Amino acid sequence: MTSIAVIGAGITGITTAYKLIQRGFDVTVFDRQPYAAMETSFANGGQLSASNAEVWNQPSTFLKGIKWMLTKDAPLLVNPKPSWHKLSWMAEFVLAARNYEQNTIATTKLAIAARAHLLDMAEREGFSFDAEKRGILHVYEEKSEFAHAAKVNTLLEKGGLKRVAVGPEEIAAIEPTIRGNFVGGFFTESDFTGDIHKYTSNLAEACRRHGARLTFSADVTRLKSDGEKGVDVFWRKAGAATDATRQHFDAVVVCAGVASRKFAAQLGDRVNVYPVKGYSITVNLTDAESRAGAPMVSLLDDHAKIVTSRLGADRLRIAGTAEFSGENRDIKDARIRPLVEWCRTRFPGVSTSSVIPWAGLRPMMPNMMPKVGQGRRPGVFYNTGHGHLGWTLSAITAEMIAGEVAAAKSRQPRASAQEAKGTLATHGV
Repeated sequence: MTSIAVIGAGITGITTAYKLIQRGFDVTVFDRQPYAAMETSFANGGQLSASNAEVWNQPSTFLKGIKWMLTKDAPLLVNPKPSWHKLSWMAEFVLAARNYEQNTIATTKLAIAARAHLLDMAEREGFSFDAEKRGILHVYEEKSEFAHAAKVNTLLEKGGLKRVAVGPEEIAAIEPTIRGNFVGGFFTESDFTGDIHKYTSNLAEACRRHGARLTFSADVTRLKSDGEKGVDVFWRKAGAATDATRQHFDAVVVCAGVASRKFAAQLGDRVNVYPVKGYSITVNLTDAESRAGAPMVSLLDDHAKIVTSRLGADRLRIAGTAEFSGENRDIKDARIRPLVEWCRTRFPGVSTSSVIPWAGLRPMMPNMMPKVGQGRRPGVFYNTGHGHLGWTLSAITAEMIAGEVAAAKSRQPRASAQEAKGTLATHGV
């Protein structure tokens, strides 16, 4: 079997490993954490949301970023401290606005295609992940925001998504626990939610059962391409001061989140991911009143940029905000507090006496599209840069990159990643 190294054991790395195993490859996964899904895939918003496929590259986002720059609790926060990486990334982000419509449509198609793959892997391996197939409800209190959502809906429809407009009475019927003066909303029945950490951990164990080697607590220090001869992975035990161990593989797939940029540079490629920090809280529903007062339907409050997911009977995940502060993993009270206050306002029956805060760095490309495809050198592949939609898109991009690896190794003509996005039927979708 051809040996493949997968760098990263988050949702993208583990789904990639699983799809490669299905195609008969000998897979080794490396991650610096002691377990799978301990960083960005640990406690995200939980939504598997084709309805949230709109990319952010549009003038209104640029204006909001400037307006909120000095507001610590704003939904979008840009640290004014300059860096070349941040400035160059943002320049490309602005330029990508010219592809706003086509990228939104393409992302919608990917998100819809991903659903079947994600559910199939869980069913095939026999594990649960607190999935709630109750749809996702977007709510709006401002007429201008509702009007913009209607325009976005035309793009989502072009991507194949059915998302229906609902009025205030219908919002109350779909999710009776929510409080607010809503002018309208949009409901996507086909979207659903689940616990990304449970899913990734269970799928990682399935990979192990099927013969993959999961090398945890492994600090990968360097990747080196030997051309046609393959790729060397240099790694040491996390925290150790020993010389790095060298392992040789026929190919490597970089799924390393925000570290993908560094590894790509070592391999002769430019993968311009930027770390965009997102926050969440997990509200433990410790009493009957809280369990009854928490929503079962997943929500997205457009004005606050906050989402919810019900994770089983006893947990409510609330997530939101985007922060451009480099590789800063600090959990800031000014960013957590609005999530707690939002819960108290929207769901007054829920006690927030037991709240677990979290923050993670989303690897985001300037055009908001994942980097999926082969690098410049033989045996080098990427599946990274999914931004805030890693949970939503990972299953299909894993299928795509596994197909590219297989095609390259069999010397068959391969479609580019962009072509694959436009012809999802070739991937069995």
